[in-house]
Amino acid sequence: MYSTWSSAVLAVGLTPSFHRHISPAGEKLRQLCKSSYFSESSTKRRRSVALLASSSSGRILKIGENSEADKRLSLKDYFEQSEYLFRSDGGPPRWFSPLECASQLDDSPLLLSLPAIDGLGSMLTLHFQSLGKIFDIWCLHIPIDDRTPFPELVKGVVETIRSEHCHSPKRPIYLVAESFGGCLALAVASCCPDIDLLLVLANPATSFSKSQLQPLIPLLEIMPDISRFSVPYMLSFLADIPSKMVMGTLEERLPVQQTIGDITDASIALSSYLSVMADVLSTESLLWKLKMVKSASAYANSRLHAVKSETLVLSSGRDLLLPSVEEGERLQKVLPKCKVRTFNDSGHAFFLERTHDLVSILMGTSFYRRGAYHNYASDYIPPSPSEFRKIYESTSWLENATSPVVMSTIESGKIVRGLAGIPKEGPVLYVGNHMMLGLELAPLVTRFMVERDILLRGMAHPLMFTKLKEGNLPDVSSFDYVRVMGAVPVSATNFYRLFSVNSHILLYPGGVREALHRKGEEYKLFWPEQSEFIRMAARFGAKIIPFGAVGEDDIFQLLLDYNDQAKIPFLKSFYEELSKEAVNLRSDSTGEVTNQEQHMPVLLPKLPGRFYYLFGKPIGTAAIC
Repeated sequence: MYSTWSSAVLAVGLTPSFHRHISPAGEKLRQLCKSSYFSESSTKRRRSVALLASSSSGRILKIGENSEADKRLSLKDYFEQSEYLFRSDGGPPRWFSPLECASQLDDSPLLLSLPAIDGLGSMLTLHFQSLGKIFDIWCLHIPIDDRTPFPELVKGVVETIRSEHCHSPKRPIYLVAESFGGCLALAVASCCPDIDLLLVLANPATSFSKSQLQPLIPLLEIMPDISRFSVPYMLSFLADIPSKMVMGTLEERLPVQQTIGDITDASIALSSYLSVMADVLSTESLLWKLKMVKSASAYANSRLHAVKSETLVLSSGRDLLLPSVEEGERLQKVLPKCKVRTFNDSGHAFFLERTHDLVSILMGTSFYRRGAYHNYASDYIPPSPSEFRKIYESTSWLENATSPVVMSTIESGKIVRGLAGIPKEGPVLYVGNHMMLGLELAPLVTRFMVERDILLRGMAHPLMFTKLKEGNLPDVSSFDYVRVMGAVPVSATNFYRLFSVNSHILLYPGGVREALHRKGEEYKLFWPEQSEFIRMAARFGAKIIPFGAVGEDDIFQLLLDYNDQAKIPFLKSFYEELSKEAVNLRSDSTGEVTNQEQHMPVLLPKLPGRFYYLFGKPIGTAAIC
């Protein structure tokens, strides 16, 4: 009925403000569905929401289905889904929950997706399958002809939040929004300071007063109806959708014939979507929506002082509709608990770019949690294959330059090439030495993933997660990829939590002092005098594998170390201030390991060079208990 996109409204449960409504088209499609599409848990829920299924193959996906061919939807699916939603025959705003998101964890937080200016609620289509594994997702759909005032929309979302909070008071609630939805999310958060809300805002329209869309309002008021057919196309190109559609497909690195086919299919879907938009989106509707965004921006800005929620702002550097980078910086100063991540090559339609994986962004910013506090062990989700490939490719130059050789020790004591001596099951603790700047880390972690599918959870310095004050140390956003790969701040609590979930833990007792060693200290260990890990490992019966890494000091010549640079007065003062920006570990210890001056040694490359890793025989600790 609507191209190849299938949709079924199975049930609707709405808040008092968002009245119960099933459209005739939805009712007709519902007759084609069977109750088996409900899982047992969903039928027992206190309140159900509308369930929409989408598939480019034209079939309805069942709850719990997990085919390899349908791991992630595409822009073609988004256009076909949006085309259907544009054809909706009206009704009040309502929530729907995609069937792709029906297999979430039992303790998943609630994610409310708030729509952009189009009101469709389908902006997270490309992320549904990955988000659906860790969230209970509800999407707000505002029909194209709906004229609900902005304050009423705020009231409706607030009532939904309070109802769900009353039902599950310990469950965090996420508001994920783009553009206009960002204003709605901030306005809602200002009304719920007593509820645990987390906001994820992509290019929020709180900067609408500086938008390129502002001149459209007086123009549309005098524009003849016939001119409205060009508006959807103009908005599409301003949002950079066509180029992102092509780039996203190219980055999949599929065979040429398949790539051309995918681009062709997506182009046809885009053309159909724009045609439907032009037919349905009247001048009156567009003018209403633009005025709605304008009032929403003013409404949200007037209430920013009341927003207490944790907020993550995602700013696009190539947003042609809004000054999103500047707005992100402004919101970071205004909101008390706000993080900002800037994506220089992204356009306005951030969530429609296949280069972004929202789950990885949440992991990289430590913004995902199931309880009142973030747990680095239980709240962590490993990177998807595509995300791991991106990280691997960004560091592959180091592996290509150093051609690492990895050796391990099997049970008989024989040393073999490769990681055959590494146990597959955890908990396992790997204890080794840092080389200069810790450059041995990237090839080591990727080798474990590629060869054994083992993710090493590194115990990392806290400066990668937080700064005591702003200054000259790299921003914590520089280490997002480290967090995506599972690194946690080094602490006894995190150590315990990782052991409790049977992790493979990577520990460098020498820490900063070892990674920033001085001249003549090549391959010298700077370990604390008292053991910091034996008792903890023994408590869980973990295996301990000592390892050594050599080679980095053979490819670099240390020209100026800390002692050399400290003789220069302004450099000494600079490094002292630099060290005050980072948490000082082992302040209660003694010995050289406590000297953790942050600085940058001056190195001179020398070739040839190669990295070598040797993993010893696993040491059991079960008997120690």
